[in-house]
Amino acid sequence: MLAAPPALIKPISNLEMIVYLSVSDHAVSSVLLQETPEPNPVYFVSRTLQGPESRYQLVEKVVLALVHTARRLRHYFQSHRMIVRTDCPMAKILRKPELAGQLVTWTIELSQYDIHFENRRPLKAQLLADFINEFTTQHNTISDMWNLHVDGSSNQSGSGAGVILEGPTAFAIEQSIRFGFKASNNQAEYEALLAGLRLAREMGVKRITAWSDSKVVTEQVNDTYQIRDSVMLKYYQEVKKIKIEFEEVCIRYTPRIMNARADRLARLASQRKPGQLQSMVHQQIPQPSITKQECMGIENSSHNWMTPLVQYLTDGSLPQDAAAARKIKAHAAKYLLLGKELYRRGISTPMLKCLEDDQAKYVMREIHEGICGTHSGGRTMAAKVLRAGYYWPTITQDCQLFVKRCIPCQQHGPHLRQHADTLRHIIAPWPFAIWGMDLLGPFPLAKGQCKFLLVAVDYFTKWIEVEPLASITAHNVQKFTWKNIITRFGLPHALITNNGLQFANRRFNEFLAGLHIKHRVTSVEHPQTNGQAEAANKVILHELKRRLGSAKGEWAEKLPEILWAYRCTPQTTTKETPFQLTYGTDAMVPVEIGEPSFRRENFKESANEEALAVNLDLIDEIRDHAAIMTEACKRMMARKFNSKISPRQFYKNDLVWRVTGDARKDRQERKLAAN
Repeated sequence: MLAAPPALIKPISNLEMIVYLSVSDHAVSSVLLQETPEPNPVYFVSRTLQGPESRYQLVEKVVLALVHTARRLRHYFQSHRMIVRTDCPMAKILRKPELAGQLVTWTIELSQYDIHFENRRPLKAQLLADFINEFTTQHNTISDMWNLHVDGSSNQSGSGAGVILEGPTAFAIEQSIRFGFKASNNQAEYEALLAGLRLAREMGVKRITAWSDSKVVTEQVNDTYQIRDSVMLKYYQEVKKIKIEFEEVCIRYTPRIMNARADRLARLASQRKPGQLQSMVHQQIPQPSITKQECMGIENSSHNWMTPLVQYLTDGSLPQDAAAARKIKAHAAKYLLLGKELYRRGISTPMLKCLEDDQAKYVMREIHEGICGTHSGGRTMAAKVLRAGYYWPTITQDCQLFVKRCIPCQQHGPHLRQHADTLRHIIAPWPFAIWGMDLLGPFPLAKGQCKFLLVAVDYFTKWIEVEPLASITAHNVQKFTWKNIITRFGLPHALITNNGLQFANRRFNEFLAGLHIKHRVTSVEHPQTNGQAEAANKVILHELKRRLGSAKGEWAEKLPEILWAYRCTPQTTTKETPFQLTYGTDAMVPVEIGEPSFRRENFKESANEEALAVNLDLIDEIRDHAAIMTEACKRMMARKFNSKISPRQFYKNDLVWRVTGDARKDRQERKLAAN
């Protein structure tokens, strides 16, 4: 190449010219070629960047090189078709309606020429070896962090968004967007963020920091705030989808005063009248970003499961595969062709009309939820389809799937009482390590205006502590825990409660955390998680009903008697009394006084003290035996429980119907409320 340097040639008329561009930090250059058929240079152009031009973004420098070439070689551009070969996405950038500043002027200036853009191909000759600098790939630029400022505005005159996308240099794109739909403030903020991220994606940005003055939106996107509104959840999911397309996305909160430019653009968009001409480049979003795009599904329905049978019955044609041909011959004996309709010879019904997919869907829909439909089960529905005289190969499977997807059947179907998972039980490692706590009531007013009962039970010894309360507050629960549990039996390892406000209180949780007590809450609407406390409630409630009679207001005075009787009763699981497991010996009950027992008649104080000491030495063995009996009893219950379960498994993205609890049902609907 040095021995034969490239020489400029005279351009050939009606032959397109090829433009190669090159930029550096301090200069831009270009070369015009014509392929005849080898590429030969026509002219070279170069320019040194002056002042602020050296601070242009890479994209602006490339466009400047093309503009400078068009100005210097205007006669070539006016008489030839120009093909610009470059790795820079100039066509995408110059065609964007959101351009601002110098790029708008250059785009208008270049629009007078017949310019086309192509990706740069590998050069066959070293025609550009003496260029000032080789073109720098875009990857080096987009790896820098970009800044995005967004703001949404919603008022009576309309709603809109303002977007400012700033590059690593002074390059910036300002976008004012008007919404063609009504939007709330949070919805406008989400739309602004999505519009800004889409603009950055189209510009090829990979690393970006987005700034928004909406505390709610930024915290929700960063998974700090919980999303309860279904519309906001859809917007959150859209933001998560578009974030995957970037290498790094940081979404941060900024005060409104620091986001003034984007705020002005948003207000300008929301207050602009439709059709009004302004100098600012505007964009309109006709519908929310979370709206699913509708598309027409076009399917070729000419071929279905009946086609091979119809072809065989019509002209005897069979597929090339021998196995498939034998199968069609065997099945064809059950079918006959009457006119253009295919029928199957049935057993319950002599002639069954064969249906394709669309016809089968109509028949299932009409039989299941039509005027004469009863929303029956899958098997019954399949039998009704056959009885009506229709057939297709997957009739039972399709009917069962149709019933599962029927919303009214899910809303008002019978409750599945059969358990879907195995039984799991809680084992306490030592006495008073795990306590279950629950509330019982309301009861008739007793002394002290008490109408509630706070119940706590130890999972190991089954010891019960209760306290009548006039009001159920977190302070009363904390006071009961301190007085009846901690100061009497020591610090427990864990405390199990439900999700009531008196238990899920911040101060109560801080009180337990300060004493290193683990607070475990039960599953929502699943009281069996704290089954020990529920069982204690049942025992107390049933005994109160039997003892009170008509004097319902004396329930608080009967509690000591009930607790005494319960603590002296052997339990099914441990085979011991709670008193025995707690103190190492059985309590003296009134019957031993009325009809003196052996230990009552032969009572000696010295022998009694010695026996109590022996019992305390043997209490660990008694407790170990009680733990073994408890484990055996719970395993037996688990085996019996697990023998009746109906396993159900759910996987990610499965659609399920959540049962509506009694508290969430509409009271006005009463018996007609959905499940």
